[in-house]
Amino acid sequence: MKHARFVALATLLAVAACNSSSGTVTPPTPSPAPIQNVIVLVQENRSFNNLFAGYPGAQTAMSGPCKPDPSVPKCQAGVPVQLHAVTLETTGTIGQGTDLAHGHAAWEIEYDNGKMDGFDLITFGTTGAGTPAKLYPYAFVERSEIKPYWDLAAKYTLADHIFSTETTDSFVAHQMLISGTVQLSSTESLTDTPSNFPWGCDASQGTTTTVLTTGGKILKNGPFPCFGYRTLADVLDAKNVSWKYYVDSKSADFSGLVWNGFDAIAAVRCAKFVKPETCTGTGADWSKVAMPNTTIYSDIKSGTLPQVSWVIPSLADSDHPASGAKSGPSWVTSIVNAVGKSKYWNHATIVILWDDWGGFYDNVAPQQLDYTSLGFRVPMLIVSPYSKHGFVSHTQYEIGSILKFIEQTFGTASLGATDQRANSIVDSFDFTQKPTAFSAIDAPYPQSFFLRNRVMPSATDVIEHDGGPPE
Repeated sequence: MKHARFVALATLLAVAACNSSSGTVTPPTPSPAPIQNVIVLVQENRSFNNLFAGYPGAQTAMSGPCKPDPSVPKCQAGVPVQLHAVTLETTGTIGQGTDLAHGHAAWEIEYDNGKMDGFDLITFGTTGAGTPAKLYPYAFVERSEIKPYWDLAAKYTLADHIFSTETTDSFVAHQMLISGTVQLSSTESLTDTPSNFPWGCDASQGTTTTVLTTGGKILKNGPFPCFGYRTLADVLDAKNVSWKYYVDSKSADFSGLVWNGFDAIAAVRCAKFVKPETCTGTGADWSKVAMPNTTIYSDIKSGTLPQVSWVIPSLADSDHPASGAKSGPSWVTSIVNAVGKSKYWNHATIVILWDDWGGFYDNVAPQQLDYTSLGFRVPMLIVSPYSKHGFVSHTQYEIGSILKFIEQTFGTASLGATDQRANSIVDSFDFTQKPTAFSAIDAPYPQSFFLRNRVMPSATDVIEHDGGPPE
C-alpha cells in the first residue's frame, strides 16, 4: 500500500512540475520519496558530449558542424569535424593553455542561433583574448580516464538533457546552484565573472560584476558581488531542514575563492553589509559553510551528515581543463562509496553535476526560454537506491530541477525562481522498487588520497599568468 501511494503521489508531482507560467509562487508538492539526504556533488567545465560521447542510449555525436573561417583551414562547409580524444588532465595554466573561453560571448559564437557550428571560432583563455582554439573544442575525454562515471551511469541514472541554466561560466553557475536566479532587476541579470578575487562579499573594494540586459547588451560595471537575493538556505531554514556547503577555504585552494557560492550571499557571509562593499562579521548560516570539503567524510562516518549538502571540489579534483590532474572521477567515487557504505544509503540521493560546458562541443541545441537561458548541456548522474537502474533520462532539466527536487523532498516553499518552471528530477526515480543494495564503484584513487594536503596553483599564480580570474 505504501508503494502504491508513492506512485499516486509521483503522478501529482509530474503535474506540479508544469506549474511555472502563472508568475505566482506556489509551494512544490512534497515528494513521495523515502529520501532523507540529498547530496549535490559539483564538478567543473565539461559538456555532456565531452564526457559521454558514444554512451549507449544517450543523444551524442562523434562529429559536428563547423563554421568555415580562413583561420581554420581544416573546416569546410558541409563536412563534419570528427571529434578527437583528449585527456582529462590536460595541462597548461588555468585561464589559458587548454582552458577554453566559456563566457557569454563564447556561448553566442558557438550557439550561432541554434546552428551549433561556431565551436571552431572561440579561443583558448577564459577571457576570450587567447589564441584561436580552432578545432580543439571538438573533443571527447578518453574513456579509460572517466570509467567511474560510465560505471555509475550503467548502475544508476544518466540525464542527457540537462542544460546549464545560464549561458556563461562558473561564477553564475555556482550562484544558480543555491539560488535558482541571478536576476538583478526585470531587465538585468548577472553573467560572466567578477573583476577580482574572491568572487563574493570578500572581494576587494572596487570589484565589479558583468551584467546581461534583456536587449543583449553586456555591461562591465555591474554591482559589487555581494547580493541580497534569496537562496535555498532561506527555504530550508524556514522548514528546519539541516544543510551544509562543503568547500575549501580561500587560504587553501583558489577553488575556495571562486566556487564558494555562499560567499556572494550577504545574509550568509555578513553579519552586516553596507553598500557598496562593506561586509562585517558573519551571518548565522556561515557556520554551515564547512571547510575544507573533506569534512564530508567525517560527517558521514560520525552520522552527522545534514539533510541537504553541496560538495564543491578543490581544483585538483574538479575535472577542470588545464588542471593537470585526473583525480576527479575518483573524488566523486570516494564520496559515493562513503555514502553507499554508510547508514545513509537506503535514504540518500547523490546528484553529480558539472557546472558549465567549459567551451567544449555539444550536439544538442538548448531551448531558449528567456534572454539568459538555457545554456549548453552538461552531464548529470543521479545515484540513489531508488534511481532507475541503467536509465538514460531524456527529460529536459536545468539547475532549477535539482532545487525543485530538494524542495519537493523536504516539503519546503518554492524559491519562485527557475525552480518554478523546471521539471523536477523526480521522474528519474522508481519509488515502487526495493532499494538497490550498494556495491562499491572502482576508481584509481581511494578516499585516503583526498585527505592528504595536495598543493595546487594559487590564485595569485593564475592572475599573474592570465591577467584575470579563472572560470
